[in-house]
Amino acid sequence: MRTFSCANCGNTTYFDNRNCIKCGARLGFVTETKSLEALMGTDESTWAPVTDNDKRYLLCANAVSDVCNWLVDTDSTEPFCRACRHNRLVPNAGLPHTLAHWQAIAAAQRHLFYSFLKWDLPAPTRQEDPTGGLLFDFLEDRQLPDGTIEKPMTGHDEGLITIRAAEAEDEEREALRAQMHEPYRTLLGHFRHEAGHFIWNQMVRDSGLTDQCREVFGDDSQNYGEALQRHYQEGPPPDWQTHFISEYASSHPWEDFAETFAHCLHITDTLEMARSHQMRLSIGGQPAHEIAADPYTEKHFDKLADLWIPLSITMNSLHDSMGERPLYPFILTPSVRAKLSFVHRVITRQL
Repeated sequence: MRTFSCANCGNTTYFDNRNCIKCGARLGFVTETKSLEALMGTDESTWAPVTDNDKRYLLCANAVSDVCNWLVDTDSTEPFCRACRHNRLVPNAGLPHTLAHWQAIAAAQRHLFYSFLKWDLPAPTRQEDPTGGLLFDFLEDRQLPDGTIEKPMTGHDEGLITIRAAEAEDEEREALRAQMHEPYRTLLGHFRHEAGHFIWNQMVRDSGLTDQCREVFGDDSQNYGEALQRHYQEGPPPDWQTHFISEYASSHPWEDFAETFAHCLHITDTLEMARSHQMRLSIGGQPAHEIAADPYTEKHFDKLADLWIPLSITMNSLHDSMGERPLYPFILTPSVRAKLSFVHRVITRQL
């Protein structure tokens, strides 16, 4: 992720901004250029970037509920933007608390799609791929006739990603994080993890890379349900930190790949923001230097990891100074770095 600049007044703007806080200009994200543009209205429905008066866009249909700030080309037959067109079930925009859920969920979803756009990752819709296209259900908890509360599971099944909407509430998500003894749990983390399963389908299984992936992550043909049950009953292996980015990654190679994919996005996206803020990092005691290139264009993950380690140490130290738990409580061991490098080569199409 990066910062942007308002073309109308030069003020710094941010990915989720709807308006420039200095000049008030309407802002919209253009997926083709991956830029947040200051807009001017041309008629009752279309908008033009201040920098290109000849180009016309529509607001995503979800802008009416202040759910989305992305734009749709006027030539498109699709009323929704590149992210929102994948949604099937969404919270009720007519109720304040469920609308708040949807707004928080949609913000995380757009952050995920930003990475997809930067790497040009496959994201066919169900119209384009009826059996495996990317589809989202954002599901609210439901009270059953007997009074019990049905809590939907966050998960993935052949392109369908379900997100439990209640996790948009900080207190609910934090309670689950503590209950499950997790060091990190966010909506964006859910999106990135579940998208990892989708990418495994698209870019590993369906691209003939299964054998190469098994050499790195292990034999994924082992029974998935039994592996998860064993994980929840017995916990991770004693030496899990040596080989896995998280406890959950040790449960099955599919989960290992998804967790690793999520961390590849965590690292790359955060480094891009650090570069946007012109942060200087000291590596191995050497003089500090800037992140020279866009991390999304880097071909060698080891270079990203070498930048990430001092940055994550700095972020964790800052959190400690504020009395907060570490922001990135994970260790990039040689084995984990090898897995991250493999996933990075997959998504940058170097395999």
